[in-house]
Amino acid sequence: MLIVVVGVGALGAQLVALLRNVKATIRVIDFDRVEAKNVQSQFHGRPGVGRPKVLALSQLMDMLFGVKLAIVPHRLADDNVKELLSGADLVVDCLDNGPSRRIVQGFVREHGIPCLHGAVDANGTCGRVYWDERFEVEEGGEAGTATCEDGEHLPFLTVVCGYLAHSAKVFLAKGRRLNYQVTPTSTILVAST
Repeated sequence: MLIVVVGVGALGAQLVALLRNVKATIRVIDFDRVEAKNVQSQFHGRPGVGRPKVLALSQLMDMLFGVKLAIVPHRLADDNVKELLSGADLVVDCLDNGPSRRIVQGFVREHGIPCLHGAVDANGTCGRVYWDERFEVEEGGEAGTATCEDGEHLPFLTVVCGYLAHSAKVFLAKGRRLNYQVTPTSTILVAST
């Protein structure tokens, strides 16, 4: 089984840690490097600063849990999406921008690959955990746009990641698709199939 996590920043890095006991290969895709400010709001440690996020996360996961990740230190784009997402049993989109999300969404829809999207607004007031058939890519948010900096919203990010991991695990175990709308004070199960 192959799970592909696209984007290992505020949501994706924590998600990978929460999926560590799933019996699957986890491929992580991200072109970015760990910055000092990421240590405050992402599952990246100080030794990873300056390194590619996928490499830093892979080393951290191996050191802490003995989990080996398949890493792809590249930006997902139209010209490599087939190579990077083909063969996936589940794609989890943890990106922070509309253009890249549309590439993922177009590919998984064309090829019938199950896809779960995780999204949090930059203010830390709303999170979405939606399966592709319910997810609408929002406009705006260019690649590299700051989201949830300084760790101010770290508890909320962790809650959203918990629902993201739960939804992925329920799907992998039972084939059910749970969708959640999350705020700092409430969570709504939007739909279940």
